[in-house]
Amino acid sequence: MRVGLRSVLSYMRVLVTGGTGFIGSAVMRALLERGDEVTGFSRGVSKKPTAGLERVIWKTWDPDQDGAWQDALDGQDGIVHLTGEPAVGKRFTDSVKREILGSRVHSTQRIVRAIEKARVKPGVLVHASGVGFYGVKAGDAPLTESAPAGDDFMAEVCVAWEAAAREAAAFGTRVVATRFGLVLGRDGGLLGKLVPIFRSFVGGPLGDGKQVMPWVHLSDVVGAILKGLDDPSLSGPVNVTAPNPVSNSELSSALGRVLRRPALLPAPGFALKMLYGGEGAAPILTGQRALPKALLDHGYTFRFPEHEPALRDLLA
Repeated sequence: MRVGLRSVLSYMRVLVTGGTGFIGSAVMRALLERGDEVTGFSRGVSKKPTAGLERVIWKTWDPDQDGAWQDALDGQDGIVHLTGEPAVGKRFTDSVKREILGSRVHSTQRIVRAIEKARVKPGVLVHASGVGFYGVKAGDAPLTESAPAGDDFMAEVCVAWEAAAREAAAFGTRVVATRFGLVLGRDGGLLGKLVPIFRSFVGGPLGDGKQVMPWVHLSDVVGAILKGLDDPSLSGPVNVTAPNPVSNSELSSALGRVLRRPALLPAPGFALKMLYGGEGAAPILTGQRALPKALLDHGYTFRFPEHEPALRDLLA
């Protein structure tokens, strides 16, 4: 049995999809730093080494169709599946919806088929999902992993995404669905969009600023994914959010203090709706008070439980 393999071996063999992205590259660096053997999937024939990722074993894959790339899952101890077309800040046309849904669900189905085919199957599949699972109508209610799904487009995407990944459990693979909140990091995520605006002295709340922001520092996203790989008792949905969510106004004010810029110019809700459409703007103008009950119950200690120290670590 390969459950909890890290606890008995000095390293794991981990395959990461979406490894060139904002979260994926950070995960691969952390895996390499602790001595794991890391394979990364890339669409290109070759991949130039990125700082800190020189020891990654790069393999070509096509998440849009089955192929020889699926053989690479055979013998891996863990899979971290992070592939998915970005959804925030887009107008949800029919074609965009198909791309968002397909990039998540279809690629996951192909990963699961590869697990089924593998002679030596991965012990664990940690895959991305999102707090969008709970929907845009969740309001201010506390949301742990047992809360029901919403009924809007992104909630339906997350439901289908997680259902596709759960099929791997039939082959003896433990499945962890990491429901990411709004990730704060130096090189992307939420701050990648907000910081340039604030530095230009035109930053402020989005809409009325009352919506709850389920933020999380990138280092805790990486920590949660490693926890999912390593802890044999952790499975199912896991909210990857800081334990202390704040309103958009509170986050904007703290960001202004850290950058020494005013946070006085809100982005009106009607303007965001004009830009992204009502459906596309809804995830920006609403929020979820998602709480990381599963992580806390399993003993995870957050490096950054409060938002202002998190911002200062990243930006000061």
